[in-house]
Formats: sequence, structure tokens, C-alpha cells
Amino acid sequence: MLATRDHDEAAMAEFRSVLRHSGLASGLLEHVRVESRPLPPLDLADYSGVILGGSSFNISDSQKTDLQQRVEADLLALVELIVDTDFPFLGMCYGVGAVTTHLGGTVDRTHGEAVGAVEITLTADGVADPLLAGIDEHFQAFVGHKEASNGTPPSVTMLATGTLCPVQMYRVGANVYVTQFHPELDADDLTARMRIYQHAGYFDPSELDDLIAMAYASGVNGQQHLVLSNFVRRYSSD
Repeated sequence: MLATRDHDEAAMAEFRSVLRHSGLASGLLEHVRVESRPLPPLDLADYSGVILGGSSFNISDSQKTDLQQRVEADLLALVELIVDTDFPFLGMCYGVGAVTTHLGGTVDRTHGEAVGAVEITLTADGVADPLLAGIDEHFQAFVGHKEASNGTPPSVTMLATGTLCPVQMYRVGANVYVTQFHPELDADDLTARMRIYQHAGYFDPSELDDLIAMAYASGVNGQQHLVLSNFVRRYSSD
């Protein structure tokens, strides 16, 4: 699992939520924090798959620190290899920006979504895709992002759409997946993350209590986690 969060508590909380909802044991998921040091050379043959977590960075930022530029360069080089070899990959939220950029699509602020629960609708291809097995055609998941893919990137299979943000999930080739929604978040996870990022510009800090109440009252019922557990079941090896 590749992480880029420069906040220790947020990085570990994300790692634990992926472990919990994917069904993986901790010893089977390697946590690589790309923001802490340059990404070492990875032999993909040593792994069954790669998961990319969310980020406080945005591909569409007009001004980027040296750290952000280094992180993006490291990740985009790996994404190029992953896409070219069709290696099993699941990019959550930030993954949309990285993969869409590699494919020559547009990532901007047009379809950003405030923190909240939204309805996701599967396409016909999504209904048939093994990573979405067991998920209703319409389900709810948590979102919160400043940027998104503006339009369908070239050569992808759209799997799920939304109202404010049309590109919610797509597949490249047979094995490379990205989601704009967060399959790793339940109400507890989202509450913890909102407390950490209360002053990061995702929402008005005074709205925190209302957003926490929204999370627990939402229709997010756990189906979103199946994206993670289906990914593990499909690609993990003993």
C-alpha cells in the first residue's frame, strides 16, 4: 500500500482501515509512505497487487512544493509501469488523478465534492465487474475531494458514476482500477479523518459536528468495502 499523507495519525488510520475492510492480515500488506522518502525500486513480481491511498496533495494544484513534485514524479513513474503491464492496482481518490494524468485526461476542480455521502450508480460494465460483485447497482459511499477527472479519460471502462462527480470508478485494461469515492471509509473512519483534517480546507471547521452526525445518519452501509475485499480475494496469493 502506497501512502502520501504527511500526517502520521492520518497515514496510520488509513492503513488500519484498509487492513480492516480488505480482510488482509497486517503482515500481508506492506505500508510504503512515499512522502517520507523517495520511492525505492519495486519489483512488482514480489507483490500480488498495489493499493494507492488518498492524499492531501492534488494533481491540479497550481503551486507545488518540492516534496509534492517528487512524490508525484515517483508515483507517476510507477503508475506508468503498472498500466503498461496491466498489474493489479487499486487507486483510491488520489489514484484517479494519478492514472487520469498518465492516460492524458484532464484533472481539475470542476467536479470536486464536499465531504459527505453520495449515491454511486454502477454502469452495465460495473454490474459485471468482479471488483463490484455483491454491490447494489445504486449504493452510497463517502467522498471528499477538491479535484476529479473532468470527462472520461481515454481508453478506460467506466464502472460507476455520480451526479456531481460523473467519474466515480473506472478500469484500465483488465486489472487497473481507480475510485473517486472512498471504499476504505465507514462512519467511524470518516469521523476520525475529519477531525484530523478539520482545518485543511475540505469543509468549514464549524461544521464538524454536523458532518459527523451526517456520517452516522447516512445510507453508507458497508457495501463500499467490497471493492477492497473483492480486490484482495481476486489477486492475493498464498
